[in-house]
Amino acid sequence: MVNHSKPTVAVFGGSFDPPHKGHQQIVEKATEALEIDKLLVVPAYLNPFKTSTLADASLRLSWCHALFDDIHKVEVQAYEVDEGKSTPTCQSIKYFNQTYRVKYLIIGSDTLSTLTQWQEFEWLNEQIIWVIATRRDCDLDTTMLREWIFLPVEVSISSTQIRETKDLHFIDKRIQDSVKHTLKRQHTMTIDERITNIVKLLDEKKAEEIEVFNLDEADYIAKRVVIANSLNGKHTLALFDYLKKELRVQGDGMIASDATDDWSVADLGDILIHIMVPEYRQRYSLEVFLSELVEAQKKKDNDPA
Repeated sequence: MVNHSKPTVAVFGGSFDPPHKGHQQIVEKATEALEIDKLLVVPAYLNPFKTSTLADASLRLSWCHALFDDIHKVEVQAYEVDEGKSTPTCQSIKYFNQTYRVKYLIIGSDTLSTLTQWQEFEWLNEQIIWVIATRRDCDLDTTMLREWIFLPVEVSISSTQIRETKDLHFIDKRIQDSVKHTLKRQHTMTIDERITNIVKLLDEKKAEEIEVFNLDEADYIAKRVVIANSLNGKHTLALFDYLKKELRVQGDGMIASDATDDWSVADLGDILIHIMVPEYRQRYSLEVFLSELVEAQKKKDNDPA
């Protein structure tokens, strides 16, 4: 192996939602085929091209530890999970380059169609060698890549297929029970049924002036927004913690959050929840903004021009 001042590594990132035997085969083959000191498995907090996940980041991280910790030269890295937000690959590569020489970036062949949309794609393309894990029946266009190699993988399965079919045949036995339990908890309620449940949970813990805004027809980042008053700063955090715990149990976990004693926000992808002390709610007048947003959209829809 070529001697460098920093260890040479390959990075394999993804949602791992859930990780399956295809992922395991990629990791095993990559450690055998690539001239590296280490392979870093990097679960994403949230894929930039997705709005939600089946399992929350901490659970997906624990699945990866269970599957990959015992494989020689493999290390599961919590960097993106610890960031607590969607993290572009270029940021992660720059972070790991502080400690390692990142030579390879492992991707699935189905990623090629969106690769040029990645943040700082041109920079990435100059920095690394792409390792493309091939799946059967894939027509591969690599014309945009500076340098790449193929890593044949025999298992033709995706996490999406597993979530949709709930077929656990391709899930390792070490995490099968946990994945099965998570799939069972996956919510099947409509968005309005979920809103009713959220309002109920907030009301149980003495939230006040709970208001719901339907933004289906508005150009906004969420379809529903819930605003509720807390009694004080301590109550804000207690409400938030209770909501987070109960929603997770029901399979409707938060994909992002920001909790302070004055104002806590929970992002469920299609639903945003704001819990605020009365002074903050009055100061920022979110309901005024949201009402105006809805009215503006109605006016636009009714305008014959």
